[in-house]
Order: sequence, then structure tokens, then C-alpha cells
Amino acid sequence: MIEPHAPAPPGTPPPWAGPARLPVRPGTGRLLVLAGVFVCAACGLVYELELVALASYLIGDSVTQASVVLAVMVFAMGIGSLAAKRLRSYAAAGFGAIEAVLALVGGCSALALYAVFAWTGDWGGMWAHGPRALLVAFSLTIGLLIGAEIPLLMELIQRIRRQDAGGAVADLFAADYVGALVGGLTFPFLLLPLLGQLTSALITGAVNAVAGGALVLGLFRRDLTRRAHWLLVIANVTVLGVLASAAVLVDDFERAARHAVYGRDVRVALQTDVQEVVITGGTEGRPLDLFLDGRLRVSGRDARRYHEALVHPAMSGEHTRVLILGGGDGLAAREVLRHPGVHRVDVVEVDPEVVRLARRDPPLSRLNGHAYDDDRVHIMTGDAFHWLRTAPSATYDVVISDLPDPGITASTKLYSQEFYGLTRRALAPHGRLAVHAGPVASRPRVFWTVDTTLHAAGLRTAPYRVRGQGSGFTAGPDRSTGPTRAPQDWGFILAARGESPRLRLGTGEGVPRLATLTQSELLADARAAEGTRVAGLGASTLVHPRY
Repeated sequence: MIEPHAPAPPGTPPPWAGPARLPVRPGTGRLLVLAGVFVCAACGLVYELELVALASYLIGDSVTQASVVLAVMVFAMGIGSLAAKRLRSYAAAGFGAIEAVLALVGGCSALALYAVFAWTGDWGGMWAHGPRALLVAFSLTIGLLIGAEIPLLMELIQRIRRQDAGGAVADLFAADYVGALVGGLTFPFLLLPLLGQLTSALITGAVNAVAGGALVLGLFRRDLTRRAHWLLVIANVTVLGVLASAAVLVDDFERAARHAVYGRDVRVALQTDVQEVVITGGTEGRPLDLFLDGRLRVSGRDARRYHEALVHPAMSGEHTRVLILGGGDGLAAREVLRHPGVHRVDVVEVDPEVVRLARRDPPLSRLNGHAYDDDRVHIMTGDAFHWLRTAPSATYDVVISDLPDPGITASTKLYSQEFYGLTRRALAPHGRLAVHAGPVASRPRVFWTVDTTLHAAGLRTAPYRVRGQGSGFTAGPDRSTGPTRAPQDWGFILAARGESPRLRLGTGEGVPRLATLTQSELLADARAAEGTRVAGLGASTLVHPRY
């Protein structure tokens, strides 16, 4: 997108020798230049959005990634605009060269960023931040090239027909901003769902190269020297060849990159309307792992330990009606159904494809004990926050919040004071809420912020944590950092209205025997969690997230 810059002072002589020698009438030529501005602006915004989207997926924390990309790119656009002053005498050739380079860099940026993440993301050390460094480098380069466009386009349009600077700027900005609007809407509603991130960037680069090359080699070809003409032809053909080759090989590249990230044991890989879902293992004795947007959600090595610790302390009292928020994999429902006296289990899951896999994927459905075949289980598809706004009050004896890590930007509202206020309203007076609150050892501030937020919503809490096995994959917001030295654990918080809930496991006839948790271990885990308490933290709200 074009950033405003000051026009030259009145009386400044133009750098060109005379009007452009066009193959069309001046009015038509001017219209073609504005059409080129429109297309280039649309492509530029697609590059920007593609970097933000891919960085948010690969690195995490979409707010930070968007801020970095936008800030660096806008800064670079200003520098590029200043640097382009030296090219004003060669506006046509300079613009053609810039568009060819921009098409190549922007079109290949997603491939390069994904490749660095996939093949070097586990190197650790200084290179642990390699994807971030590459993100900044691409933002800077693309911003410089986009910024250099407007001074050259101004020269070209003035060469067609001389007019006052204000009128020329108004025309250029109008075409630029409308193009940015089209690019901004095309990316999320057309390119991303139909083509995916990698192919979208490649197609955008090809469109950029064709538009820039056609404008210069077609409309302003008489302004080019013979050498400049052939250099631009060769450059554009080369760029289009590289982008076309990459588009043909993109599926193989994506498959190889996925294997580099997850290993060779990938059984299921699909992009839903909500997220990327990958399942590895689950056959021939290999443990099943479920990844959502690259983050580990279910590990066959520790699935029982995690879900027993999440569910059973909350089930120690009355549990006729149970609500599970998230947990589309069916593992929390499996643990709930082990208890006698459960009459109804409502599961609210945002992604119907996860539920479909939990029903139909043999290893995953076997792992969840075919929980969704039980008539007591009812599935509701939708966002948990919005679903709770219309949920009946004082209905559920137990609510299980089995949601992604609170540090992930998309999950922040599901750990807010407002969300817990809605959950409290859905609880029966004697009801209990169990919350997965992220790791304690590696991110205690996040864990205790969840505890503070629950208190702010009018709930009393009993925090605890259990140890797990390191998997080599992160479940938290940042996918780009190397392995942490902190012990692997999961933090949970049991909450209730009125008095603080007691951490205890059910006893008596029919109560399930747990394979990974005892009463003494649960109390020891609570004491261990209490030892990490961070005081003075504020509650997280929708307008002031603190994770």
C-alpha cells in the first residue's frame, strides 16, 4: 500500500526529457497505469497478509507477528520511497526491475519461511529465532520494494500527461487503496481457503510479475533501451519460470516439510475451516499424536495421565450433567463416562472435523474409547464463548475446560474474566469447573494469571499440576523456540462457587480406578503448584488480555 510523501516544490524541472512515446492514446495510457497501480497494490497487501498469517501459524502470537510485519514493512516503505529518487530518470526500467524482484521475493517468501521453520526449527541455540529473523528480513525487503513503486509510478503517469501534483497523487492513491481493499478481501475469502498459503503467495507473485512486466514492456517499451528491454524480458520470464516450477512442486514440498516437522509417521493431514489437523502414529504399536495448527494436543504417551488429572478431581461430587468445552478428540468425554451416574455429556467443539476424526479414525476412536458412540454424549459445534452466552443458567454439575493453551492469541478470550463469568452462570450452585491452564514450571505467570482471572469472576480455586513426558513438540503459543529446560508438566485449576473446592478423588463402589493418579499424588501436586505462585497479577479480560 502506498504511503503519502511530499510532492516536489513548484518549479522543479521534471527529470524526463519529454512526454512518453506511447503505443496508445494518453487517456488510455493513463488508465493502464492506474490499473497497474491497482494490481500492484492488491499484490502488495496479499504479501503482507500472507506473512502475518504464516508467521502466526508457524511462530505463534498473531498480535506480535502482525505488529512486527506491519511496523517493519511501513518503515521500509518510507526508506524505499526515498531510495527510489535515484531511479526517477529511468522510471520505466526501474519500475520493471522492482516489480520483477518484488514478484520473486513476495511469491517465494512463504516457501522460504516454511522451509526454515521445518528444516531448522529444532536446531536451537542462536538459530532458535531463525524464523523470526527471516520474517523481519522479508518484511523489510518487501516493504522497500513496495515503497519504491510510488515515486516511479508518479513519474510514469506524469510523463503521459502533465498535471498538478495534487491531482496525480489523488489518482494514484485512489487506485492504490481500492487495490489494497480487493487484495485484503481476496486473501482470506478466496486465496487462502481455495489455494492455501504457499500456492496463494506463488500465484500472487506471478500476477505481480505479469502486471509489472506488461505495463513496462507494453506501454513504455519505447522508453527502454534495447539492453534494458531484453534484460527485463529475461528477468520476468525467469521469475515466472521459478514461480511456476515452485507451484508445480508445492505439494511435494509441503509433504516433505510436514515430514521434517512431524516425522515420517504422518497418517492424517488436513486443513479444516478452523485449523490444520495432523495425526501421527496410532498403528503398529506407535503412540498416536494429534496436532492442531502444529501444536501437540493429544499425546498417546501421556493422554491418560493428562485427562485423568483434568477430569476426575472435578467428578468427585455430583455429576449428573457434564459440559466439556473443547475436547473434540473425545478423551475428556471418555474419562467422564467412566463415572456412574452421568446422565448427559454436552461437548462444545469449534472444529467439526476434529469430532469427525474422533468418531471415524480407528486409532483415535479406539484411544477415546468410542466415547461418541454413547447416546449420553451430545455434540454442539461452535465457539465456546458464544455458545455459553446462550447456555441455560445453573445447568451443569461439572464443566471441563479442555481448551488450547491460554497464551495462544485465538484462545485468550477463552481464559478471560468474561468467559469465566459465563461459565459460572452455567454452573449449578454446587457445580465445579476444571480448567487446563497451561504449564506451571515453564510459564508460571500465565498459570497464575488464569487463577487470578477465575477469582475475579467470582470463583474459588484449588490449583494443582501433574508431571508429563517431554515430546519434543510445544503445546504453547510459541512454536519457534527450542526445547525448554523446565520440567514438562500440565497445570490445572479446580474452581467452584462459594467455598474453595476440595481436591479429592472419588471413592466407593463404581468409582473408576485411575492408572496414573492417586489421592496422595494429587495433594502433593497441589503443594508443588502452590510453591510456584506469582503474586500481584491482574485478571485477564477481553479488552486487556494478560497472557
